[in-house]
Amino acid sequence: MDLLKDLLAALSVVLNGLPQGLLALSFGFASVPTAFAFVVGAVGCLALGVVAPVSFQAETITLAGTMGKDMRERTSMIVVAAVGMTLIGLFGLLERIVGFIGPAITNGMMAGVGIMLANVALGMAKKNKTIGFFSIAVSFVVYMITKDLVYTVTLSVVGSSFLALALKQKTDIKVTEREKLVFQKPIINAGVIQGALALICLNIGANIAFGEITGSMANINVNIDHLSVVSSLADLASALFGGGPVESIISATGSAPNPLRSAVLMMSIMAIILFAGLLPKIGNYVPSE
Repeated sequence: MDLLKDLLAALSVVLNGLPQGLLALSFGFASVPTAFAFVVGAVGCLALGVVAPVSFQAETITLAGTMGKDMRERTSMIVVAAVGMTLIGLFGLLERIVGFIGPAITNGMMAGVGIMLANVALGMAKKNKTIGFFSIAVSFVVYMITKDLVYTVTLSVVGSSFLALALKQKTDIKVTEREKLVFQKPIINAGVIQGALALICLNIGANIAFGEITGSMANINVNIDHLSVVSSLADLASALFGGGPVESIISATGSAPNPLRSAVLMMSIMAIILFAGLLPKIGNYVPSE
């Protein structure tokens, strides 16, 4: 039963990440090289015992995709930012920051993230009322009955996807897929440095807030420096071959009976989907709402 719940949590996070994966493809990032990032993430999290997984994160994808003038600039930003975040993690700076600011500020950050996500959810629901409010309603009812986040996320995402399929709704994201595995030599210019610094600032906040939230769901302390090293090495493995960024996320796998196993399962399943080139096909049937 525990393994089944671990798998359900992993699948719900996979489904939840597919629209963000399509967003990455729409900016020209290749899906197969991005699979390397999920392999590195799975191995790194398992080796270091990090229960907070990495996956597609819309904020980072959008930032890199819009600040970079072309694919080479975009991948270069990710590479430079990943090197910087790896050094920050290796020197243990993030854990020192968390220790310095204390639980009052970190709890405030997590609460702020919750408020912002609630606002985003309502905005998306208004944009696609049928799917959005159906998803919210299912989540509310299931959580009130079960008090279990795994079942809540799974039934909400799966139910909303089936409804979208019945209504013949598909994603409006246009995918430009690049599947050639070619080494992308990084370049350095003012735009790349500016974009990399923006990514570093974004990821410092995200790693602290998202890592702490997933850790609190699992009742396990997440070493933010370890998480930063894992996500940065994953980014390097992906971006050097034209793949997209993967970062820390708020993950329902934290509520699974075995959060680490569930997180590794999630990243492994996502890697398989990307290696098989199934992201555009499956993602079309999972509405972002």
